[in-house]
Amino acid sequence: MTETATRPLDGFLVGVTAARKVDEQIGLLERRGARVEWAPALSLDPNHVDDLQLRAATDEVLARPVGMFLATTGVGMKAWFAAAERWGILDDLLAGIGAAEILARGPKSVGALRRQGLRELWAPESECFEDVLAHLRGRDLSGLRIVVQEHGQSLSMVAHALRRQGADVSVVTVYRVEGAEDPTPMFRMIDLIAERKLDAVTFTSAPAAAALMGAAGVTGRRDEVVAAFQADVVATCVGPVTAAAFELWGVPTIRPERSRLAAMVKLVETELPARRSGTAIDVAGHLLLLHGDQILLDGVEVRLSAAPMAVLQSLAVNPGHVVSRQELLAALPSGLANSEHAVEMAVARVRAAVGTRLVQTVVKRGYRLVAG
Repeated sequence: MTETATRPLDGFLVGVTAARKVDEQIGLLERRGARVEWAPALSLDPNHVDDLQLRAATDEVLARPVGMFLATTGVGMKAWFAAAERWGILDDLLAGIGAAEILARGPKSVGALRRQGLRELWAPESECFEDVLAHLRGRDLSGLRIVVQEHGQSLSMVAHALRRQGADVSVVTVYRVEGAEDPTPMFRMIDLIAERKLDAVTFTSAPAAAALMGAAGVTGRRDEVVAAFQADVVATCVGPVTAAAFELWGVPTIRPERSRLAAMVKLVETELPARRSGTAIDVAGHLLLLHGDQILLDGVEVRLSAAPMAVLQSLAVNPGHVVSRQELLAALPSGLANSEHAVEMAVARVRAAVGTRLVQTVVKRGYRLVAG
């Protein structure tokens, strides 16, 4: 058997929207057999730094003591530190930030801070900036000076929310994300999505997701793109921040547990063959995939032992329809089907694995998957 015949993504066409690390991503996909359509959603030099504007903002930060500092991106922090070093004021900037309470959005911003000897007080496991705000919600911020390092998109609404809590907020725009110089490849990708000729599209940043949806609106095919993502084309995101950019449009996404490029490609490698040969079910707004003994919920693998696996497979045969306890008891593996209590325990384990809202109890009748 040849190597080509065994590659998991043979026959699949995957769209890539990244501008950075694109060669690495395309290489990972092609080595797995995928054909790749590349259409950068953003500029090939997306993180444009306006030196004059950044210097003015930095001087304003250093003019008064900082009570709290919010770091949002690793690339932004590194660019800011590099600029401050060129200007000869890096030590001043580090001292100003270091005297403050530091919160960081995720591991990349944490890494950039720690390389300069700065330590964060707190960072959310989710890597979502909304969770940073939730961490501060209800806290009295009256008179506290907060400096927010802005990523490529505006955080003016974040600043407004903090000001409503009484904070004195300064936003530092380190860089702005620029759109692709030539939109032609993006328009072609939108056509391919709308016509459902792509199997999946990968996204490595929230601005890229926003750019694609914006371009779809310009071409008049946004509704078709949303419908395609909801049914046949898998919107694959590198992490929760990128995935959140699609919530406005009602686009379902999948993402790996760890926000890493290789993990995202691995998820595509698992997801697409499973969709082609397995059973895909829309359950309570989540995508449940069953392929043999493999279960994926919104792209994340779920592990079940024999009894709960048998129960889930029985419920999945006809989602939305009630399966009696006796029918589920009969479906349990030999040796485990000793009483209806065994069914109840198996259902409890299914709920623990996939969420309580996905499996509904129908009093005196049995259980069902909540379809749709």
